[in-house]
Amino acid sequence: KMEELFSEVLQVNVRCRDCEDRKANIRVSIELQLITSPVHKRVIRLTDDIDPYFLFSLSISEEDFQSLKVQQGLLIDFASFPQKFIDLLNLCYSEQESNHPRFLLQLSCQSPVLEGPANFSVVETNAFKHLNHLSLRLAQGSDKEVKDYLAVCLSSLKAEKNALEMKLKKTEDDLSRQLSCAQQTLSEKTKELDKLHSEWTSQTNSLSSRYSQELRSEREKAVEFQSRLQQQTEQLRQELESAHQKSNQQLQSRLTELEASCRELTERKYKNESIIRDLKIKLVGSEEESQRLKQQVLSLRRENSTLDTEVHEKERLCCQLQMRVAVLEQEIKDKDQLMCRTKEVLEATQQQKESVEENSESKELQIRKLEATVKSLSEELIKANAIIKKLQGEVRSLVAKIKVKNSVTVSQEKVLQDTSEKLKNVEKDLQSTQQNLITKDEQVCSQIMKTALDSTVITLQVLPHGTSSDKDTNKTQNLKSQSRRKRREHLSVAITCKISPLYLLLLSFTSKQVKQIHHHFCFLN
Repeated sequence: KMEELFSEVLQVNVRCRDCEDRKANIRVSIELQLITSPVHKRVIRLTDDIDPYFLFSLSISEEDFQSLKVQQGLLIDFASFPQKFIDLLNLCYSEQESNHPRFLLQLSCQSPVLEGPANFSVVETNAFKHLNHLSLRLAQGSDKEVKDYLAVCLSSLKAEKNALEMKLKKTEDDLSRQLSCAQQTLSEKTKELDKLHSEWTSQTNSLSSRYSQELRSEREKAVEFQSRLQQQTEQLRQELESAHQKSNQQLQSRLTELEASCRELTERKYKNESIIRDLKIKLVGSEEESQRLKQQVLSLRRENSTLDTEVHEKERLCCQLQMRVAVLEQEIKDKDQLMCRTKEVLEATQQQKESVEENSESKELQIRKLEATVKSLSEELIKANAIIKKLQGEVRSLVAKIKVKNSVTVSQEKVLQDTSEKLKNVEKDLQSTQQNLITKDEQVCSQIMKTALDSTVITLQVLPHGTSSDKDTNKTQNLKSQSRRKRREHLSVAITCKISPLYLLLLSFTSKQVKQIHHHFCFLN
């Protein structure tokens, strides 16, 4: 089994014999063999994702590493070797995009084609020397190793393919579900939209027919308001134009004054320059004279040194020459004083020139600032005109919106007032009808009770005189029929008016039962 520690595509400089160097993107892999045996190995493999037959590998055991450590003077041990090597590869990876990378990877081969053993090295470049940090000799993969590597690649690709297919199925299912849900929601929303559209059209028609007159009046008001706004904007525009003209005139007058002062300063500058030139010419002449006099002094001194030997013979000549030398020295001193004065005059003229130049520069800066202010004022005026136009457009749109809002609010307030008044009237009507119904129910119940009681009293009065005569029997029969009729009517009314069950029992008694009750009452009396 192998544990992968590092696997990245890195830029490698490939060198072959009698061939130009070329750059190739090669995958560098570092793997650790997980074997129970005491010999642990680190495997370094170079592969190309484009060319599957490109394979260079190296397996390093602890003994091989010790010999490599001695040969290349490494300072690390076998356990920390993979991590340090990975750090070097990461440095190469971080700097491979730069134009002048500090760390490079090189793969060199002695054959003209990249075959056989090859040296894989990590190189640090600087201005003085290329330092080789690590150099590993990799062997080209045999047919068996290439087949094993291709088999591993194929198995990993198959696993990736299966995983991708599973993901694709899941995404297809999710998308189909989402599509069905979206279609359902779309159909529902279209229905709702149709309903809303129909309601909206009906409401708009009713509102347009209801509030057309109000819109006309509001339009007239808006036209008046717009005319007022136009007049105000015209007045503002005229005021701004007048102010702009005044400021322009002031600036132009200021500009003419500045131009005149600038001309005067330029004339003064030219005069000063001519004076400076004359002084320079005089200075050059005086310098030439001083040099000539110095040369004369040198020649006289030389003659004096030669004539010192003949002092005794030519004392007179010596005195004359000394006098001449003193005169010449006095002239030289005078010339030196003149030189100092001319230098002072030159310095003063230069200071005047510098002050004049500074004044001219300050004046030019003022002129530029004034020109910039004029430009900014013109641009601000243009912007102000644009802002006024925008404000006019916004005022128009706001007026239109206010009209629409006012019309809607007025209509809504009227509808609310009407509905509230109707609700109040309906509530009053309901209360009155409820009270009337209660009173009527009470009256009907009282009337029914009275009639029922009257009929029972009559029957009870008639029953004791039943054996007296035939006339009385006829009367009793008539009274019985009448009482039956009334009883039936009372029963129907009681059913409709929901009379108490005791009263219904009384009305449901027959004539025999009434006689028995009467006899019972007589017995008790």
